[in-house]
Amino acid sequence: VPHRPSRQRRLIPSVVSMLAAYAAAQDRANPLSGLVIGERPEPQERPGWVTVDLRASGLNHHDVWSLMGVGLAPDRLPMILGCDGAGVTPDGREVIIHAVVASEGWQGDETLDPARTLLSELHPGTLAERVSVPLHNVVPKPEGMSWATAACLSTAWLTAYRMLFVNAGVTPGATVLVQGAGGGVATALIQLGAAAGYRMWVTSRDEAKGAKALEIGADLAFGSGERLPERVDAVMETVGAATWSHSVNSLKPGGTIVISGATSGDAPAKAELTKIFFKQLRVVGSTMGSRAELERLAQFVVARGIEPVIDSTVSLADARVGFERMAAGELFGKVVVTVS
Repeated sequence: VPHRPSRQRRLIPSVVSMLAAYAAAQDRANPLSGLVIGERPEPQERPGWVTVDLRASGLNHHDVWSLMGVGLAPDRLPMILGCDGAGVTPDGREVIIHAVVASEGWQGDETLDPARTLLSELHPGTLAERVSVPLHNVVPKPEGMSWATAACLSTAWLTAYRMLFVNAGVTPGATVLVQGAGGGVATALIQLGAAAGYRMWVTSRDEAKGAKALEIGADLAFGSGERLPERVDAVMETVGAATWSHSVNSLKPGGTIVISGATSGDAPAKAELTKIFFKQLRVVGSTMGSRAELERLAQFVVARGIEPVIDSTVSLADARVGFERMAAGELFGKVVVTVS
């Protein structure tokens, strides 16, 4: 009888793994082709960091852009995606993850650090069963706040909070125009502004989304580019090239445009420089927010009883469904991913 060799014993200890949604490849034309829902190594312990058992995470356009090759270097693949998340620390604290990771030794506002990154750009993100972050990057989850609400706040809602309450330079009672009505930042702006006493106006290419915006607190909704009945005090701009001229033309003299993104491109046909200086307009760039602002945002959401608009909820194993909705532009509000 021929000798049949026994199976070789594994001499290297097995790596403990966890379920995650990660970018294995990048393709600008077909970004979801590089998305994998599968096993990845668990975070390793490191001084000054804490591993959080996630309960819920949230999707952002940043995740789709990473799959397109924007902001995520190819040599960092495979990379666990996700910026939003909330969960439990090893000592039992319920926390919200702050997604902006400053460079070692940085002091002050993390968003001003030239070497800052977001989770999923250099360090693995939150679309996983566990994530490791610097101790500074966990914020106490207010008692009674749901995991779904907590998972919405870290990115889009924090961006909206800083735009509206830190950079807009307006007070309650002012009229604020939000360009676009359906995305995570736009819905957050509407809900936060309405709760704070601003008069919130929105534009949208989709009449149905404009109607939904009215249901969550907007005072008036208009078609994209539609002439407004009066000029506004501030414009919240995330669309970019497609709405830039409308934003400039919609402002009162001395008004402010706060810009935090340019989903339609960053090169408008007209820069509108003459109108900007003649009307003494302010153009303010705004990026994410600080850990302190995330903590204040969480307290404000609880104090005002705000429930973030959630487009859909999917399990981590079914996260691709949420990515598909986001990539298709079908969202109104946030996609929440339940982890455990």
